[in-house]
Amino acid sequence: MSTDADRSQVIPEATGYDLIGDVHGCAHTLERLLTLMDYRCIDGVWQHLERKVIFLGDIVDRGPRIREALQIVYNMVQSNQAAMIMGNHEHNNLTYCTKAPEGFGSEHLRTHTERHNRLIKETLEQFEDYPQEWEMYLEWFKSLPLYLEHEQFRVVHACWQHDLIEGLTQRTGTALLDESLLIESVQRETFGFSLMEKLTRGTHMNLPEGIEIHSGDGFTRRTFRTHFWAKDPETYGDVVFQPDNLPGSLEDRALTELEKSQLHYYGRDERPLFIGHYWCEGVPALVTPNIACLDYSAVKYGKLVSYRFSGESQLDANNFVWVSVERDES
Repeated sequence: MSTDADRSQVIPEATGYDLIGDVHGCAHTLERLLTLMDYRCIDGVWQHLERKVIFLGDIVDRGPRIREALQIVYNMVQSNQAAMIMGNHEHNNLTYCTKAPEGFGSEHLRTHTERHNRLIKETLEQFEDYPQEWEMYLEWFKSLPLYLEHEQFRVVHACWQHDLIEGLTQRTGTALLDESLLIESVQRETFGFSLMEKLTRGTHMNLPEGIEIHSGDGFTRRTFRTHFWAKDPETYGDVVFQPDNLPGSLEDRALTELEKSQLHYYGRDERPLFIGHYWCEGVPALVTPNIACLDYSAVKYGKLVSYRFSGESQLDANNFVWVSVERDES
């Protein structure tokens, strides 16, 4: 008998794959996108005659219909109509709700700070009357792989980093977190923390001393998100990848040799890679000929985006499909 963990690591066979970015509780929009791509809901499961879906994580938090979105995705995965990887928000939820071992220093793996409470608020409120269902989803989150690798493409929530993926395989023999890595994943200066930070949250660079960004989501940050496809970057502007602009003239600031050494690079000769996470805006476009970001800020009334992959070695922007998120139907 197959288990959730068995299914979670398997990409179901199909003639093509529809990769979908961060849903964040926009269940009605997800249904519209699936309908647009000729999926139909049969006996509670959205399915296509020939194609399957791969969800890039971050189904939970922020949006108005988190429970409904999880039901759609979970039913598809359990029925072999989809696969899903772990996003940073699934990891946040899991560690927030998991009791810490004795002597850990806090009651839960993820501390219940004001900021962390705010991030998970909508999810917990929407499951308040469904505690057993929520526990079931938390157990399912434990079975989600951090990445998927197909002979034709790769999928990770934020950043593909070979050495960390190889380290995970050596540690667990799978693409999954085990119990010890889950505990380690919230402890700085550990392999588990680096693994989750890079694969599900991406790479960051410290801002110069005394400079901070007041982000559109209400948080103050002293780092900025960097991307991993600039071959020979020279300035901050060559690697910044976030909706918030860098203050002043920082985009022209030269990278130090130390900063350059800390950057990661995914070569254009590698197989196509699909990521989410980065709150892109505007018309969906490729970031390189072999990398597509599918997070276009759906929960901020942006777009819920899919890429329809059919085996091509070089991606084609014409294969993006999306629906705009309306305020009354997210």
